Amino acid sequence: MTLLEDPRTAQLAHRLAAVQRRIGAAAAGRPGPAPTLIVVSKFHPAADVLRLRSLGVADVGENRDQEAAAKAAEVADQALRWHFIGQLQSNKAKSVAAYAHSVHSIDRASLATALGRAMEARQQETGRADLLCYIQVDLSSAVPGDAPAAAPGGRGGVAPSGIARLADLVAGTAGLELAGLMAVAPLGAAPEPAFEMLAAQSAALALTHPGARAISAGMSHDLEAAIAAGATHLRVGSDILGPRPGVL
Repeated sequence: MTLLEDPRTAQLAHRLAAVQRRIGAAAAGRPGPAPTLIVVSKFHPAADVLRLRSLGVADVGENRDQEAAAKAAEVADQALRWHFIGQLQSNKAKSVAAYAHSVHSIDRASLATALGRAMEARQQETGRADLLCYIQVDLSSAVPGDAPAAAPGGRGGVAPSGIARLADLVAGTAGLELAGLMAVAPLGAAPEPAFEMLAAQSAALALTHPGARAISAGMSHDLEAAIAAGATHLRVGSDILGPRPGVL
């Protein structure tokens, strides 16, 4: 039995097609290209990444460096784009620079600096392209309440007031390319206000960094709302790969 004939590949193909139909319907009539689908493969084996590649998937996401580095080595496909989407410790910068096409979770100056140093060394060794960087924005202030900064359901990131300074640092760091903004909608609240806030912050960022117009937002449960707000990249895991297996 070949990879394309096994039951798991057929299951992934069915789920992938369903998500692609949702994206197509949500993006219908929207100007510009369709959003890029990043399939989040965390906790699923490298064999599933190979199956996804056989189905035409070009972008996969991971949120743990140890797992991502191991899968990237096992899959060993130079054309596959690995997107790091989780919280990242600065001491993992060197490892991430070895395989990642982009990092979607830049949330502090020290991380940007560490990634810049790692990329400088990596580019000297391999000549690889710059690392695409998304600033993660904390959207908890979009949740109604008397203390929005401490609103339940906050998902991490820099406060909107800190975007400009961090963006300038990323854009000015050799080896890094400022791609845009990333966010996760707060838990326990409608995603629309949060994504509208993200879109407004993206428009403001583009005034000083015209090339940084990408918006990484939307997951299995809220991708339609993200697309309506202008998301250019979607991060979908469970609706394609199914429930997570045990932690690797």
